[in-house]
Amino acid sequence: MSDEKGMDHSLEPTSLSRTDDIGEVTASYTVEEERQVLKKIDLFVLPLMCMVFFLQYLDKQSLSYASVFGLLTDLKMTSSQYSWCSSIFYVGQLVSEYPFIYLMSRLHLTKFVAVTIILWGGVCMCLAAPKDYAGFAAVRFLLGFTEGAVAPAFVTLTSIWYRKKEHALRTAIWVTMNGLAQVIGCLLMYGIAKNPSLSLAPWRVLFIICGALTAASGVVFYFAMPDSPKDAWFLTAREKEVLALRKAEDNEGGDKTNFSSQQLRETLLDTKSWVIFAFGVLVTMQSPVLTFASLVINGIASDRYQTMLYTAPSGAVQMVFIWIGVVGCILLPRKRCLVALCLIIPPLIGNILLLKLELTAQWGVIVASWLTDSSQASCITAVMSILLSLSASNTKGNTKRAIVNAMFFIGYCAGCIGSPQLWTDRPRYFKGVVTAIVTWCLLIVFVSGYWYLCWRDNARRDAKKEQNDTNLHLGCVLDENGDPAIDITDKEDPDFRYSY
Repeated sequence: MSDEKGMDHSLEPTSLSRTDDIGEVTASYTVEEERQVLKKIDLFVLPLMCMVFFLQYLDKQSLSYASVFGLLTDLKMTSSQYSWCSSIFYVGQLVSEYPFIYLMSRLHLTKFVAVTIILWGGVCMCLAAPKDYAGFAAVRFLLGFTEGAVAPAFVTLTSIWYRKKEHALRTAIWVTMNGLAQVIGCLLMYGIAKNPSLSLAPWRVLFIICGALTAASGVVFYFAMPDSPKDAWFLTAREKEVLALRKAEDNEGGDKTNFSSQQLRETLLDTKSWVIFAFGVLVTMQSPVLTFASLVINGIASDRYQTMLYTAPSGAVQMVFIWIGVVGCILLPRKRCLVALCLIIPPLIGNILLLKLELTAQWGVIVASWLTDSSQASCITAVMSILLSLSASNTKGNTKRAIVNAMFFIGYCAGCIGSPQLWTDRPRYFKGVVTAIVTWCLLIVFVSGYWYLCWRDNARRDAKKEQNDTNLHLGCVLDENGDPAIDITDKEDPDFRYSY
């Protein structure tokens, strides 16, 4: 659109050629229209995801805070039993992944996830009831089971609502809630414990509050989160059309309620799927640092309240690492694997310091715990957000995407189940720290391997396209609702290029 002052590039149309049952159709939208749609998605969809992810991490971290304020003594837990309380949560999550793979590809994703959030909130409140280790462990198992759908579903939702180039930033935003939850959780536990009029133990009150907030968020998520982009209540008819065209440019078919055995077979034979599974294992072999950090600091701090105040800054450092990763991905959009490799350096340093420093070096150990805790979180947050964004960008097909996301979190659960058993030798946790160092080194190998696989496949596709000397592309078939109806995988789409 031009006038005597010149061209307004914000109104310059983006054209999309696509095919339907009648023939080729050309549709377009302006950059300004796309910006407005993206702004509304960020305003209504992203905060809902952030809210739920914040509460999920708050629930996970609450075990660490509860251990400092009487959980271990009230339930007469040994160090080994406490480790199993951490592991058994992920046993439940692992068990849930198998049925959830199927259900997430058959049901409307948002409604299914909302129901699991409400159930998880109810189970979290039940953590305040047990009188012994066995009862507490049983409820922790159920908590892990009900939380199993959230993270895999959020990777899928990110790929449904956003284009590939937008995945890294949006994934980082909702994963940032991990760090915020750690800061708020420490302060919440501090405030609860300081209240002298409580009739229940502070750790029991913490679980009740976290569970109630979670259940309420599930109700909000159920009614506020659209079933799919075409049901977005906050978009006009034209904005929904623009959103459909955006999805069509990436040949993204949205949330389909079908299960493809062919895509299942392809997923299991795809090397990159198994590398993503390995990512899930390796990024969480260090995760007990998040659970045991409060106990490490508690052995140094003068009292429990000081422990909470000393632990809180690690969440802030964690958020700094996440946004270092975000800035790195913005500055180097085609080198996400390189950014992830750079973020592995701080946790290596933190773990080596924990291994070498004497406990008498009190502030040295506390700072090392901050660095290690936040750096593990730079894996389970900054690095993990990059790896999750790569999974969202590089996996197509409704069934394949659900399976690959579940594979990551099955690996995630496996790492979280096994690794706490190495963190039983207080106060230095030597075996756990050494394991963390080894697995960080292995992660460097696997991230490098994933980079090579993506580069190799892109090079082969480019060479094949150049050899065929053709400009033909797959196009996009629309269904009766105006959504892309085609449900193909990344391997089946000749125009698809992997991000790395």
